[in-house]
Amino acid sequence: MRVFGIDCGTEFTGYGVVEVDCDARMPRLVHVAAGTIRLSKKDKTPRRLAQVYAELTAAIALHEPDVVAIEEVFFSANAKSALKLGQVRGVAMLAAETCGLPVMEYAPLKIKSSVVGYGLAAKEQVQFMVTRLLELDHAPESADAADALAIAICHIHTAQTVTLQGGGR
Repeated sequence: MRVFGIDCGTEFTGYGVVEVDCDARMPRLVHVAAGTIRLSKKDKTPRRLAQVYAELTAAIALHEPDVVAIEEVFFSANAKSALKLGQVRGVAMLAAETCGLPVMEYAPLKIKSSVVGYGLAAKEQVQFMVTRLLELDHAPESADAADALAIAICHIHTAQTVTLQGGGR
């Protein structure tokens, strides 16, 4: 299984691709790719959304995942920020759907619990555990890319648990 994780943001949107190597003696997580889409504050919203769509669609086509995993909306005190984030999430889901892929959503607490073991973990803890779980030489280029990898890892862990419980078919 190859999972394309997306960490949506209004300035930086991270993506990460993780797969499971089942041919190893013990199945292990394998880092395939990670990156950050950097958006200019000078561009108007439609241009920024078009950039997110174009870059995500290209990355999805390049890495040929089986599924896309994305973080659920979290509630923010700032309604305007939440609305802008929702627009980016919608574009990310559209990119996945355009590529014919299912989209799975995970709550931030579930993602952190799955990767760190603690739902209120700090970003630095997530980066550290992503680096360890994927056996990387150094942390991903940005916190957004690390978060996207964490989202992909969360989906893999969740799918493995469902399969073990007999619900995978």
